[in-house]
Amino acid sequence: MNPRNSMAANATLHCLTGCAIGEILGLMIGTAAGLATGVTIALAVGLAFLFGYALSTIPLIQAGLGFGAALSVVFAADTLSIATMELVDNVVMALVPGAMDAGLVNPMFWIGMMIALTVAFLAAFPVNRYLIDKGKGHALTHQFHEGHGGHEEAHQPPADDHQHHHGPH
Repeated sequence: MNPRNSMAANATLHCLTGCAIGEILGLMIGTAAGLATGVTIALAVGLAFLFGYALSTIPLIQAGLGFGAALSVVFAADTLSIATMELVDNVVMALVPGAMDAGLVNPMFWIGMMIALTVAFLAAFPVNRYLIDKGKGHALTHQFHEGHGGHEEAHQPPADDHQHHHGPH
């Protein structure tokens, strides 16, 4: 697999993990508390962003960045990916017949959630690939995951990408 496709897939999977944790937790809390559907969805989306950002921020702090610097990098790197994933996820959940009204113990909810998260992954992958190609998105955080000494240049898109001339990889 092309290294930038691999990086985009990893970034998208990372985003999906945070979004799924936040979404499911928000839906569980909203359902258990008897909140209105709109409030429950807002809670789920808010927690999806929170967990998405947290899962990206913690490794940067562990790599030696201060909290503020790590959060700044993560906001710049992950916001568009998380927003894409959340928008698609919620639209798909709304379109799957009965998924939003099924409740957490109904298999229809979980089938709808699996479909929604899969479609959200497919929608966010090209967003992450585009950001990586522009030296943004996960490319911003990746340099810090391995320590930021001397790795920056290795993860920037090459100026002359010869892979386009060799067919599919």
